[in-house]
Amino acid sequence: MGAIIVVSFVTLDGVASDPAGLEGTSYGGWAFKFGQGPVSDDKFRVADRTDVQLYGRRTWEAFARLWPSRDSDFAKVMNATPKGVATRTGIDASAWSNSEAIEGDAIAWAAAERARRNVVVIGSLSLVHALAAADLVDEYRLLTFPTVAGTGDRLFAEGKPADFRFTSAELTDVTTLTVLQRAV
Repeated sequence: MGAIIVVSFVTLDGVASDPAGLEGTSYGGWAFKFGQGPVSDDKFRVADRTDVQLYGRRTWEAFARLWPSRDSDFAKVMNATPKGVATRTGIDASAWSNSEAIEGDAIAWAAAERARRNVVVIGSLSLVHALAAADLVDEYRLLTFPTVAGTGDRLFAEGKPADFRFTSAELTDVTTLTVLQRAV
């Protein structure tokens, strides 16, 4: 059996929405106030645990413009890994190698994939909220930025996730990687 591993950028006040400023919000772009370092490689330490990636359509579209042109070791992992995309409107799968739209219910797809391999969900906040509501998230890997957004959608919109325990924290550049795992 695999795990569903959520990786997310968050602010000190828990905001996870619009880290790159692509959504046009007044608070967006908070992740890149610190340069490209936090996103230049595998700060989440998930490359060796990623069997398949799961994205919402908007996050996938943003990444499909970014990752195919990169050539770092982590970019090679990102580009080579199979990717499922939750979408109602479809995608141009040729925009990013190894991508396919998920037919039907993305939550059911994630549960089926989790039964056989690790699923890494990057960004895609509404999808993460749906997975959490279905009690399918096994681990959170949070890259916390030293800033307060003050407004925006929070990762833990419903409060603290039940049955998770803190397992590690690691200072990386200007951010902190915090890992929470489902209690067993």
